[in-house]
Amino acid sequence: MKVRKPRKRRHRPNAYYGSVYGTGNRKRFSRKLKVGLYVLAVFIFGLMVCVAAIGMGSAVKARTELFIPTGASYAQVQDSLRASGNVQMFKFEFLSRVKGYPEAVKPGRYVLDRGITALAVVDKLRAGDQDEVRITFNKIRDIGQLAAIVSKRIEADSASIAEVLRDSVFLSRFSYAFEDADSATRSALQVNPGNVLGCFIPNTYYCFWDTDAETFFKRMYWELNDFWDGERRAMADSMKMNRLEIIALASIVEEETNKKDERADIASVYLNRLRRRMLLQADPTVKYAVGDFGLKRILKEHLAVESPYNTYKERGLPPGPICTPSISSIDAVLENKQTKYLYFCAKPDFSGCHVFATSYARHLANARAYQRELNKLGVK
Repeated sequence: MKVRKPRKRRHRPNAYYGSVYGTGNRKRFSRKLKVGLYVLAVFIFGLMVCVAAIGMGSAVKARTELFIPTGASYAQVQDSLRASGNVQMFKFEFLSRVKGYPEAVKPGRYVLDRGITALAVVDKLRAGDQDEVRITFNKIRDIGQLAAIVSKRIEADSASIAEVLRDSVFLSRFSYAFEDADSATRSALQVNPGNVLGCFIPNTYYCFWDTDAETFFKRMYWELNDFWDGERRAMADSMKMNRLEIIALASIVEEETNKKDERADIASVYLNRLRRRMLLQADPTVKYAVGDFGLKRILKEHLAVESPYNTYKERGLPPGPICTPSISSIDAVLENKQTKYLYFCAKPDFSGCHVFATSYARHLANARAYQRELNKLGVK
């Protein structure tokens, strides 16, 4: 019997595989893939060139201050820049989308200099690279005045600043005692609404615009501690006075004269009176007690005012400063100039200078000479 060899089966490629992944089709697919990748690369390169072209060209026509409030949206940033009229919005908005800035808005004050690029603008805002604000204050006589000045320079409004400065619980966390003082001393010298002005040393300071009221006070308290460096503290210790006492006395000196060369002499008068346990009898404290720093003459009715600040009736220093004393006045107290003066009076020539005396009789003569000139001018 003839045995038949088994027929060799012809391989038939799977229809699906052959139609899509067959040798010829695979080559065509590979070519299409290469073309697609090339087109994609060209597109990406073109996009990069476009981004570079948009990002590198000048986008700010004039120096612009941009203030972004806490919690502001990207739309608010757009509105602010558009309102300025100084920024090319197409460039800014295009690059903002590319770099994801709409989801990364940060508050603050940003200075956009003339001629900078849109890329630099977006990078600055996205990074929160704020420009500091400058706060300058000199002699301040009450919390409201201080709050009004500071609120013009930072985001916190005057009401919130004043509220913090009148918050006894918040202020009780701080003290006029030096940092290594014992707890009893620190407690006795706690900051409170009545003496809080002493925490502000008149000067120029720099901080970020989006500073809130509490953070601002903490910054000023840090500056206060820094001001009382080793030398000033050593001088205070040698006088056996704490810094609240020195600031309170300096505030009286500050109100007594604008003549810097007289401040140490005036401070010596009050220091001598304190050492002798005499009443200070400082006219500026009476004006503070009355609430009228514009008084030209202190009358008996003013001297009768009941107030812990009336040093004609209350012995020793007032419980807090009557203004924010200048560094010059503080250093005049710390100089601790040794004199025998117990009295001083304004000169009758109205020069703003004073004449000093060691005896009450001499002081009375000086005072009468001044009062006669006031009478001639009809000053009441």
